[in-house]
Amino acid sequence: MALSEYFPIYNKLTNQQQELLSAHATKRTVPPGTILHNGDATCMGLLVIREGQLRAFLTSEEGREITLYRLFARDICLFSASCMLNSIQFEITVTAEKETEFWIIPPYVYKNLMDNSLAVSNYTNQIMATRFTDIMWLVEQIQWKSFDKRLAHFLLEECAIEETNILKITHEKIAAHLGTAREVVTRMLKYFQTENMVQLTRGAIEILDEEKLARLSEN
Repeated sequence: MALSEYFPIYNKLTNQQQELLSAHATKRTVPPGTILHNGDATCMGLLVIREGQLRAFLTSEEGREITLYRLFARDICLFSASCMLNSIQFEITVTAEKETEFWIIPPYVYKNLMDNSLAVSNYTNQIMATRFTDIMWLVEQIQWKSFDKRLAHFLLEECAIEETNILKITHEKIAAHLGTAREVVTRMLKYFQTENMVQLTRGAIEILDEEKLARLSEN
């Protein structure tokens, strides 16, 4: 499918702007683990995701990670074009969690569209507001919710993303998503297992009681 099917405000651009976008946008496919943006070191451009899954996260000085948000098909990755966002100073890293196909809109092209299209400018502000809301939600979770509730929510979210109750994910990877130590995750998962909410096996976690996890995450 064409970029026009995935860029939400394509039809609000002039013919000239559509031609500019189509002429300069390039398609790329990357394997899992590919770093697409690493703080201020890279500025590849705005990404329009066709299929796959990206993860945006922060890394502390001690090397501990925490996931800010994830991006899926039809999402827009704005921070990969952070060089055109002078007021944004986040040291965000963006990596591919799965094989991901996307279009790259060069920063100078998107900047041109923002400067000359009210629709693009408003849409960019909308993306920024959405990401800010995601980050504020995360801050509230960390500040006010105990770890057992955060872990229960994460497991249910993973089930929804992967469309399965058997999650092939390591304790270390969960810790990276939630900004904690692997040992903390392991202890809590073992507690969940004693409560018959999950079953732990090598390299996998089977969700046994979604309703119980949901009640825990919502309390």
